[in-house]
This record gives sequence, structure tokens and C-alpha cells, in this order.
Amino acid sequence: MKNDIYFLDKAVELALRAEDFGNMPIGALIVLDGKIIAEGPNALLVPDFHPGRHAEMEALRKVPVELWPRAKEMTCYTTLEPCIMCFGSLLLHRVGRVVFGAEDKKGGSHVLLPHLPEYYDDEQNLFEWVGPLLPGVCDPLYKRAAQKFDELF
Repeated sequence: MKNDIYFLDKAVELALRAEDFGNMPIGALIVLDGKIIAEGPNALLVPDFHPGRHAEMEALRKVPVELWPRAKEMTCYTTLEPCIMCFGSLLLHRVGRVVFGAEDKKGGSHVLLPHLPEYYDDEQNLFEWVGPLLPGVCDPLYKRAAQKFDELF
């Protein structure tokens, strides 16, 4: 739990960096063996609008290819509960744990967990889902992200 808070704090730093650049304040990182191996601030709006540039997707894209055989040992730390796209990508990439700071009541994918195909009934094929773990810090980030999204769309 202590390490989880430490890495979520690092994800918060990424979220604030994303916000400074004009993006939504969401940050994610991937950890293996207690070390950050990839990180991704949200890049949905800047430099150009791209709907797939969520923080989790940005972090997954940066994982060194030679480390993918150890995906089950990886943890994704993200300031906001993953959306359906990010949930699916984390699941299909076989990341072992997902730890998030704030619950996304409107678009979070926790509702999918009991409805996954039979293949994912086996613990080998499903990640550990932990959160919300830092709502006092991450809920305000989520509110600002949701407000920015509503203003633009």
C-alpha cells in the first residue's frame, strides 16, 4: 500500500503536467520491479486532438518491447479509473494490476468486471483491480477533467 501511494503520487505529478500543457489532468505510469518503466500524461487535446491519447494508452505505448513477456508482473497506476478503452487495452496487454486514484462514476469500467467473457474468469487472465486509493487528491483532478471535457464537447 505504501508503494501504491508513492506511485499514485507520481501519476498525480504527470496529471498536473498534462493540465499545464492544456490537456485533461490525468496521469498514468507502468511499474515493474518497483521501477517506473513507462509513463503517460493525458495528451488528448494537445498537441492535436486525438481521442485515443488517454494517459494509460500513452504509458502502454512506451513500455519497452522486451519487457512485455513480464506483463503480469506490471502495475498500471493511474489517477482516474480507466475508461472502457483503457480497461480493454490493459486487460489484453495482460498487465497484472491496475491501481487508480479516483473513481469515474460516469465512464469508469469497474462495471465491466462481472460481465467479462468466460476466458477472464481465470485469475491468470484478469488483473487485480485496486481503487479508488487516493480520492482526496485525485477526485479534484477528475472534476477538472470532466469540466474541461464538458466545455469542449
